[in-house]
Amino acid sequence: MNPILVVYTTREGQTRRIAEHIAAKLKRQGLSVNLLEGGHVPAGLFLGGYSAVILAASVHRGKHESEMVRFVRDRRTELQQLPTALLSVSLSQAGAQDTSAPPDRRSQAAADVKRMITAFLVETGWNPTCAVPVAGELMYSKYNFFLRAIMKRIARQAGASTDTTKDHEFTDWATLDRAVTDFIAAELGGEDTRIPA
Repeated sequence: MNPILVVYTTREGQTRRIAEHIAAKLKRQGLSVNLLEGGHVPAGLFLGGYSAVILAASVHRGKHESEMVRFVRDRRTELQQLPTALLSVSLSQAGAQDTSAPPDRRSQAAADVKRMITAFLVETGWNPTCAVPVAGELMYSKYNFFLRAIMKRIARQAGASTDTTKDHEFTDWATLDRAVTDFIAAELGGEDTRIPA
């Protein structure tokens, strides 16, 4: 079997950690994996040499990273020929999965996640095999003064922690592992669960 390609874009590093986690998990399962940062794509990258592609893209200010938008647009035709998964990493997903939040707040967060994923797919014209929302992290320690204030306001609206004295991780690693395992199992089994455009 050809290798699996994992491509990521990140700002503060959580999406890179997610991509590295996925790559390590797949390698432990005996699969060959190549890990690539979406903003540093080698010239002449040929996706046809891969058996599947997993894209991990972080969301900031309601939009996926421009490097990932560019990557998908430039390689949309190749991506459409392969099993592909989009992992959309956002703070909104943290709000959607927060069982202690009021139902209306969780519902609004889930709607925001769906809207951001749909906007990315429309913008790129891409139709992945599956799209998986993943909760990210609030990296208050890595933000400058202005970004910290902005993120604190966004966190307050999302119902996340506004305690800026520490970082807050929301990624549900077990759910992420299951999603990747299900995607790979479906890909190896020949199933196609392509979501509608």
